[in-house]
Amino acid sequence: MTFRTKLLVVTSLTVAGAVALVTGVVSVATRRAFETMDQQRRNALLDQFQKQLDAQGDEITRRIRRIAASDEMLRIAIEASRREPDLAPFLQTAAQQAEGQSLDFLDVLKGDATIVSSAHWPARFGFRNDWLITAEDWQSPKAFLTRIPAPEGTAVALIAVQRVNAGEEKITIAGGKRLNRQFLESLGVAPGVRALLWLSSSEVLDARGPVADAAKLTPLVEQARATAKPATGVIRWREARSSSEALLAMPLLRGDTMLGVLLAGTSLADQMWLEQWILYTGVLVGGSGILLGVLVGWWTTERVSRPVAQLASAAKSVAAGDLSARVPVAGKDEIGSLGRAFNHMTQQLIEQRERAIQAERVAAWRELARRLAHELKNPLFPLQITVENLQRSRTQTPEEFDEVFRESTGTLLKEISNLKTIIGRFSDFSRMPAPRLEPVDLNGLVRDTLQLFDAQWKQPGRAPIEAALELSSGELQVEADPEQLGRALRNLVLNAMDAMPEGGTLTVRTQWLNGTAHLEVSDTGKGMSEEEASRLFTPYYTTKQHGTGLGLAIVQSVISDHKGRIAVHSEPGKGATFTIDLPARNSA
Repeated sequence: MTFRTKLLVVTSLTVAGAVALVTGVVSVATRRAFETMDQQRRNALLDQFQKQLDAQGDEITRRIRRIAASDEMLRIAIEASRREPDLAPFLQTAAQQAEGQSLDFLDVLKGDATIVSSAHWPARFGFRNDWLITAEDWQSPKAFLTRIPAPEGTAVALIAVQRVNAGEEKITIAGGKRLNRQFLESLGVAPGVRALLWLSSSEVLDARGPVADAAKLTPLVEQARATAKPATGVIRWREARSSSEALLAMPLLRGDTMLGVLLAGTSLADQMWLEQWILYTGVLVGGSGILLGVLVGWWTTERVSRPVAQLASAAKSVAAGDLSARVPVAGKDEIGSLGRAFNHMTQQLIEQRERAIQAERVAAWRELARRLAHELKNPLFPLQITVENLQRSRTQTPEEFDEVFRESTGTLLKEISNLKTIIGRFSDFSRMPAPRLEPVDLNGLVRDTLQLFDAQWKQPGRAPIEAALELSSGELQVEADPEQLGRALRNLVLNAMDAMPEGGTLTVRTQWLNGTAHLEVSDTGKGMSEEEASRLFTPYYTTKQHGTGLGLAIVQSVISDHKGRIAVHSEPGKGATFTIDLPARNSA
């Protein structure tokens, strides 16, 4: 992004940010105002429900008292007080009385709670009343909520209880009205607010009838059930956000039993519409501000961005390697000072690059000379001694020359072979070929590689090394050059063997890890310090008394050519673990 573009963006974003901040503050304030107002409306609805419940309860109590004071109830009480009462003629009495007083439920009970007559379930004649009524409820002077079994299912009702005495016998009249859609209609809620009654998971009502998608209320109902306190939540009935409704759920309790849940809901459609209007207004104002900012920013940046663009172009040339790049300096302001500093910097870079190149060449030749001298010194000394022995034997003991000659030539050939090996290692490292990739089973490659060393580990006179394989189940397929990857693995095994001169355990693990083939080679050797571990893959660096320092550098080169990663983890006295991560076959 150019400097001019940045200035334009900063100016535009400043204006847009200010508009967005104001829009956000207004939106949050509006939302909170709506939430406060809706909460008040829901609380008012619950208060209204409680008042309506009390009013209807008083009315039901009056109706039950009228029934209890009727001549029919007195005749039932007198008949029930006889030694062998005949109550069959009163079977329809409860239904007649309930119809006359507009009650949904009415049971006439003997003193032992046996049903004499039932308005809503006549077949229960002679059974015990099984309404959810506690011992205290039979003496309650006011109406109360309870759950009543009925032929069509359990219902929640507002009932009252009244007793009639006739001598020693007492009968009880218990009756009331069902909480249903008509009850919710009587609440007379304000527009945008509705009352819902949850009676069971399959029975949820509002003033218009059964509620569709009532299962969406289950989490809110469960919260109210668990806490036995009012709970709040937001339900989105359809995909559109405008269908959201804020609900306050009040559990209807009878002791520890929840009879149902009354829910007061307020539609969030008006709030959503106002928030969208504020958002659209903010976008319109913000867009206008951005346009104004672009015009002002363009005029400003045109005056200052041209020298900066020239400076950026020159910097790109320097980054590409052209240190001769210069920028024209026309003024004495900050931009001009920056141009002069840039020109001075490029001149200094040219001088420093020349010095650095010379220093690197000298250091590279010195390092190469040091390593070659170190590696060639060891085999050259035996060569010198062997030749001197030949000369001495030729002049001093000619009769033993043939035997000395045979021994000396053997030594010469051995040390020449060592020289060739050393030269071959340096040559191999200098011309590592590109890998020829093909599908390779990493587990199979590990088994084949360790099998090569099996006889060496069990060689008499050598400290024993135990190999432990912890391979993943099945094949571990990677795209690799089997020869190069096998060579890298052999170098790691040899490195582990050198770290355990007194024997130990070599552990090789494979597994899938984060979508890559993961290989670990661990030894129980003496380990190394953090500094040694950090330099371990540096060419010509070695911690061994005899070694070229190229083995692990070759391993790192092979893994890098396979687009993998290698690392080492070690502590002194705790061995070392080399980890390799290779991309899985056909992975992007």
